[in-house]
Amino acid sequence: MQKHFLLTAAVAALCATSTVAATTLRVHQDADIRSTDPGVNRDGNTDGVVLHMVEGLVGYDAKGQPQPLLAERIEVSDDGLAYTFHLREGVKFHNGKPLTADDVLWSWNRFMDPKTGWRCLSDFDGRVRLKVEEVTAPDAKTVVFRINHPDPLFLSSLARNDCGMTAITHRDSLKADGTWDKPIGTGPFKLGEWRQREYISLVRNDDYASLPGGPDGYVGSKRPLVDEVRFVVISDPATAKTALASGAIDLMSKVPYSEMSELQNHADIATTVSPQLSPTTFPLQTRDKLLSNTKLRQAIAAALDYKQLVDGVTYGLAEPNNSLVPSESPFFGEAQARGFQHDPARVRKLLAEAGYKGEKIVISTNRRNQPNYDAAVIAHAMLQQAGINADIEVLEWGAQQDKWQKGNYQMMSFSYSSRMDPSLSFEGVMGPKDTQPRKVWDDAESLELLTQSMRETDPAQRQKMFDDLHARMLEQVPLIPIFNTLATGAYRKNVSGFESSVFGTPQLWEVSKKD
Repeated sequence: MQKHFLLTAAVAALCATSTVAATTLRVHQDADIRSTDPGVNRDGNTDGVVLHMVEGLVGYDAKGQPQPLLAERIEVSDDGLAYTFHLREGVKFHNGKPLTADDVLWSWNRFMDPKTGWRCLSDFDGRVRLKVEEVTAPDAKTVVFRINHPDPLFLSSLARNDCGMTAITHRDSLKADGTWDKPIGTGPFKLGEWRQREYISLVRNDDYASLPGGPDGYVGSKRPLVDEVRFVVISDPATAKTALASGAIDLMSKVPYSEMSELQNHADIATTVSPQLSPTTFPLQTRDKLLSNTKLRQAIAAALDYKQLVDGVTYGLAEPNNSLVPSESPFFGEAQARGFQHDPARVRKLLAEAGYKGEKIVISTNRRNQPNYDAAVIAHAMLQQAGINADIEVLEWGAQQDKWQKGNYQMMSFSYSSRMDPSLSFEGVMGPKDTQPRKVWDDAESLELLTQSMRETDPAQRQKMFDDLHARMLEQVPLIPIFNTLATGAYRKNVSGFESSVFGTPQLWEVSKKD
């Protein structure tokens, strides 16, 4: 029997775009975007803007699970090797042309051309794990992907934000010479004007075919309720906060944790907080002369008071999470809720068993990411109090990235980017250090378990594997996750419908503004 992924209502029930007064929603952007080409020359800011203009066959719901978007229905063959996407009726590109299977093939072939420079090419061409063997279009509304082995992460990989949601764009997105011009997508907004280092203007797509129901991440209802969304580039957080307080901008999606309390007390401003799917952590170099000793790593983990640490870093906004499985994930359960325990007596015992003689342990951090710096400072004090001779090394962000890439550190305060599936969360830190020195955990049995989780399609079996991996991590301590990074936003009270999300980027459909 084939598996089916269905939309929640008939295409005929698609919601029409609401008519609202002409309005511009001005949104803080802390840096300019890098391009408008989805999944190409991108960063987090770029993704956050571009995904208002383009869409893929699937997208993430509010929990980070892949759901149909431009596909109305998805069928998976019994052997797990063929995915058949049935396209929705009534979807048009920004140029008025209807969405067809030919557009899907054209977009896919462009992504798979190495000259395009797609961020996720290696995730689908067989170099990493999965290989898409063939993509065909039996008719104008049907597309079939054939892959080389069953893979529970296939749809999740297609939906990834950093892949540009594997967006379906019209060939008019290219100039006559074949180079990128602008995104002619199917999203709720169209590109208006991009004044580099000043603002990016998106205008409402009056012909947008929204899904029924309420908002649900990158799927669900995505009606554009303002005429223009203008992302205003302001690099200094203090200047941005002043602009929000004065009404020069309407919304900030990235507010420093330390500023939230003040904004919460402002009469004209409301705030919103959501745990993201990205972990803030302390990686430990298991090949370091000192930290190769498991008991010493266990002592470091037991020396930290996680509630006090996380309260200090996030100003009481977050709860500790010692799991690489995000607290918002459907796979976060009783096993993941069991974490490291603050135990000074156990620290003393473990240090004695490790033969620790007071050697220095350096925590590398940076000031660009304030929570990383704050976490390092607080952890340093806790380790010192526990009898561990810790020191702090403050680096420029690029220098810390270089050390992380090379594995050239003892202990580090570091945040990983969001991963929507626990297998990908673990894969972000696990791997062979001989060939990938940035990896922090290379235990052979644990790596095999990770590989199995990437092949297993039964959610119950995958849950057991994630539970086992979490228990192994607590025992071996290759890193110490401390909490899920927060999305902290603030907006003027004449704005309605905005909430921070697990993705950390603003989602500005279904958001309205009163003058």
